[in-house]
Amino acid sequence: MKIDDIVTLLGDEKANYLLNHTSNTISKDQLHLPKGSFIDDIWKDSNRSINVLRNLSAIANHGRLGGTGYVSILPVDQGIEHSAGASFAPNVPMFDADNIVNLAIEGGCNAVASTYGVLGIVARKYAHRIPFIVKINHNEFLSYPNSYDQIMFGTIKDAWNMGAAAVGATIYFGSEESKRQIVEVAKAFEYAHELGMATVLWCYLRNSAFKKDGVDYSVAADLTGQANHLGVTIQADIIKQKLPENNGGYTALNFGKTDKRVYSQLTTDHPIDLCRYQVANCYMGRVGLINSGGASSGATDLADAVTTAIINKRAGGMGLISGRKAFQRPLKEGVALLNAIQDVYLNKKVTIA
Repeated sequence: MKIDDIVTLLGDEKANYLLNHTSNTISKDQLHLPKGSFIDDIWKDSNRSINVLRNLSAIANHGRLGGTGYVSILPVDQGIEHSAGASFAPNVPMFDADNIVNLAIEGGCNAVASTYGVLGIVARKYAHRIPFIVKINHNEFLSYPNSYDQIMFGTIKDAWNMGAAAVGATIYFGSEESKRQIVEVAKAFEYAHELGMATVLWCYLRNSAFKKDGVDYSVAADLTGQANHLGVTIQADIIKQKLPENNGGYTALNFGKTDKRVYSQLTTDHPIDLCRYQVANCYMGRVGLINSGGASSGATDLADAVTTAIINKRAGGMGLISGRKAFQRPLKEGVALLNAIQDVYLNKKVTIA
């Protein structure tokens, strides 16, 4: 996808708003931007073992974005998180784990992230062909009445035995269960690092009190930024976060601690500046930020995915982790959508703001 194709897809006004924005908040010169040498530049001086660095390298150097410092990951854990029916009825072949992994391969992804069951049942066929990220905890959606808690579904040793390059986990920061989840995931990540696997953390906010006056502050830049900061503190190697949709969660909800300069100097209302604040909270980009692709909306999915990729890249992020927009489509369409996302990161005219 060339720059003219992006402009045509988004329209002149939106394309100009996103592609020509100059960020005057946190300077790009202060960021550790993604590039092919990021392991030598960032990680070799850390406490990560040689095997962890090798697995990070395996992810970074796979697929169409291999060697660029950017990543495109296919996540398919929705069979547990949202129910298999809700997730796979739009594209029935995805009930079969083989088709999930094959989509990631055909789509040129750096890695595939899924459940113990999905990756385990095809591990011997695919673990040497594409890096596995095994999701170790989930919010199962069958208990009635529904509750919202991330619980462990397997062991770190299980993930290692199937040849995983990394493990992934979710913490619902702000929830009643978050303190337990932080301890569980921190211990799990420590063991994963001992065994040589990298770690990816879904840093999501979850608390009904984060909604006020019709605004959902669980996607506020200041609150999600702090969730990211907690995530890198427990030594996640990659942070997954939703794209920010607003700001001022601390002030609107009147809790916690913040600083007025977060809103007057470090952010604006522009989505790239809001995302950059998320990057800053990942040790100024030392730990890569990947934003989630979100739910499938049908006809607008391609434009939405490209928009998210542009915001993430221009903010200083590391890439995109997009699932439903791709796997709820026939294979050819899903591959095309994943490739469109990757094209944004390959396009040298889409620069850091």
